[in-house]
Amino acid sequence: MELFNDNQRYQPGDIVYVLYRNPHTQDVANIQAAAVVNNPENANELALFLYETYYPLSNEIAVYSTEEEANQAFEYIYGPASEGTWE
Repeated sequence: MELFNDNQRYQPGDIVYVLYRNPHTQDVANIQAAAVVNNPENANELALFLYETYYPLSNEIAVYSTEEEANQAFEYIYGPASEGTWE
C-alpha cells in the first residue's frame, strides 16, 4: 500500500516529520519524527506511528519528507524560533 501526499509517495518503514500540537497545552507545537506503518486496524491503509499511537495517514495531515521541510513550514506558520526556545 502506498499513499501520495502532495505528490510524495509513502511506504511502510518511511520516517517522516509532522507538526505536532501538544494535546494538553494547545499553544505548544513542535516537529516530531513519525514512522509510516501499515494501519493495524485497516490493512488497506497506512498510518503514522507517533507517541505510541497510530494515526491514519491521510491528505489531511501535513507530512514532510525531511526535517528541513518541516522546519520551513513551522517557521511559516509560527514564525522563527526565539533564542533559548525548543522547537
